Amino acid sequence: MTILSRYLMRAIIGHTLLVVIVLLVLSGLYLFVSQQDDVGVGTFGVDDAFWFALLSLPKYAFDLLPIASLIGALLALGHLARSLELIVIRTAGVSTLRIGIWVGTAGLVLMAVTAVLGEYIAPPLEQYARQMKMFEKFQDVSTAGSRSIWAKDGAAIVAVRQQTADNRYGGVYVFKFDERRRLSVMGHASNASIGTDSKWRLENYRESMIGPDRVVASEAKRAEVETSLSPEFLGLAVFDPESLPVRGLIGYMRHLRANGLDARAYETAFWARIARTVAVAIIVVLAVPFAFGPMRSTGTGARTVVGIMIGVAFFLLAKMLESGGAVFELPPFIIGWGPTIVLAIVTLVAIARVR
Repeated sequence: MTILSRYLMRAIIGHTLLVVIVLLVLSGLYLFVSQQDDVGVGTFGVDDAFWFALLSLPKYAFDLLPIASLIGALLALGHLARSLELIVIRTAGVSTLRIGIWVGTAGLVLMAVTAVLGEYIAPPLEQYARQMKMFEKFQDVSTAGSRSIWAKDGAAIVAVRQQTADNRYGGVYVFKFDERRRLSVMGHASNASIGTDSKWRLENYRESMIGPDRVVASEAKRAEVETSLSPEFLGLAVFDPESLPVRGLIGYMRHLRANGLDARAYETAFWARIARTVAVAIIVVLAVPFAFGPMRSTGTGARTVVGIMIGVAFFLLAKMLESGGAVFELPPFIIGWGPTIVLAIVTLVAIARVR
């Protein structure tokens, strides 16, 4: 690795870091303010709102890194172009392709940071933040393991193994106790949901009534149980596809298939997570044509606006393809990789047009 390549990579990574810090400060302020409505509920206080916002920032950093990397690369290369450093590098015989490779190497470093952040740092901290908030807002809640929750509901205890983002549950156990706190009924449902009328709607429900001298088993395709629990109360078991790491998505897809639930949303999230991480390296290279093109002499504000516009366009394309793919039942692989493939094509065409 040459001195020039290291110099260019440091400039891009340094500017990207500054952009990420600015965006995280704004995001943290927004998160903290948005939690004020919950301050005073239970024992949830201002200090808890602060910690909730702080622990949620790694997830925001993961989501913002693609657009932050593009803005950082635009600012770094724009500064080098305005100071004529890029012209000197080109005059020294360094081709545009070689500069693109150096920029792409910086993108690979940022991609690795994104992967580590999204796989090992953001998910556990976000889950801990949610648990902390629910513990402060509600009572009689305890967790068992990392993927289930136990909740007391009057004379019953409900154990929920998994919950999807649309408030459907898998692996629900119901334990009912008599007035002497002895176990009287034990039930299990493969799938369940909570309606607006605060009733559990249980599917494939099996129940065992424990008597003084025998156990009576019964089975029903569907059953309803009154509950005081709400989807928010059981939010500790929520697994939003966009919040899960890759290894968590793989395990969750297996769980959904084993319980007869639709796993398409999680398959889409699986491919989108990988594609979005790869897109970080590609989107950084997209800054090269702007450095040698018509924006070479423009100011920092113009480059920032262009970076934001490209990032928003990439985000809207991903959301549009995700929504359209769900309607037209496109393969999850196409939905997840579609925006990144389009970004790669645009980048290659733009690089090829640079003289």
